[in-house]
Amino acid sequence: MMKRVAVLGSTGSIGTNALDVMAALPDRFEIVSLSAGRNTDLLCAQTERFRPRRVCVREDAVGLKDRLPAEVEILEGEGGLIDLAVDEEVDLVVNGLVAGVGIRPTVAAVEAGKDVATANKETLVVAGHLVTELARSHGGALVPLDSELTPIWQALELHSDRDVRKIVLPASGGPFFASSRTEMAAVTPDAALNHPTWKMGPKITIDSATLMNKGFEVIESHWFFDLPVDQIDVVVHRQSIVHCLIEFVDGSLMAHLSSTDMRLPIQQALTHPDKLPSRADPLDLVEVGALTFDSPDLERFPCLGLCYDAIEMGGTAPAVLNAANEIAVSAFLEERIGFLSIPEVVDASMQAHDRQPGDSLEALYEADRWARRKAEDIVTGSGFGRRSSASVGRGS
Repeated sequence: MMKRVAVLGSTGSIGTNALDVMAALPDRFEIVSLSAGRNTDLLCAQTERFRPRRVCVREDAVGLKDRLPAEVEILEGEGGLIDLAVDEEVDLVVNGLVAGVGIRPTVAAVEAGKDVATANKETLVVAGHLVTELARSHGGALVPLDSELTPIWQALELHSDRDVRKIVLPASGGPFFASSRTEMAAVTPDAALNHPTWKMGPKITIDSATLMNKGFEVIESHWFFDLPVDQIDVVVHRQSIVHCLIEFVDGSLMAHLSSTDMRLPIQQALTHPDKLPSRADPLDLVEVGALTFDSPDLERFPCLGLCYDAIEMGGTAPAVLNAANEIAVSAFLEERIGFLSIPEVVDASMQAHDRQPGDSLEALYEADRWARRKAEDIVTGSGFGRRSSASVGRGS
């Protein structure tokens, strides 16, 4: 059956890989709409190739008119993203947006009863309890687009909840797995953006380096799979070959192994339950040779512990976690704070927050706004330097 697709964030890593997957399966997917931030050159090239009926850009839609066919409708900003998400001509929304901008379009899509395949971690981190309930009540499917969560989602469909003792999320450990805190205090943005195994956008690459990204996946897993947090573990797996493990009550483990190519989990999510040939290279186990696993160090990587704290606190705490992290990561990339100050900004923001139940989207959005202001105040008034070394979170 042909699916009509809106790709939000089409010029990013997830979006370009998703389009590559769907281009190889033209009898299954029709691209109805695309959205981009500032990379309008790539958006124009994608429009020429896939012939969408509508596109959305962050700003300056007028400046794009002369570069696209006259029949293409051009939308702008958050309102445009929401229009694409609820379009009656769309069956499936692929959300490859980065950070908090992806939340409102996801909410709009699930409220419209759309199927949503999302790589936007922030949606489930901030509003997982509300978004999953909206998807259930409006009849749309909410599907993870992720190298770890997608194979877990597929595997858990084959087993009863009673069979599963826990799931295990492997983390690469990022570029500073073996670094001391002294060395990490001097880390530059260029060094932090040099991920050892994955090629991703700046925000998610920094989150991977701090292990915040893995903590976000713990929170996502809690909502996607309806698992208690104490049934979700993290291990460091430097080779990034084992993408997830499921431990069953009988003591056995099932692992999903594949090459480090995001096209594979994207295709698995978009074509589920079918298994089809993909453009990803098959895994050569002999070439891999050895697989290693380590416990995460919460003293050197306290962001992971902060994520466990936030989901256990519940309510508006995860919204504050996410918003403060976005501000801290931006400040680090702008060289206004050091690498080790990222968790300090997040922790200080969470400690200053008066947690609320978070039982409405507006309450979560207000917590998000508060946290951004608070985190920016901490960044500009804290005196954090490049050699900050205080311990925060569970590892302290």
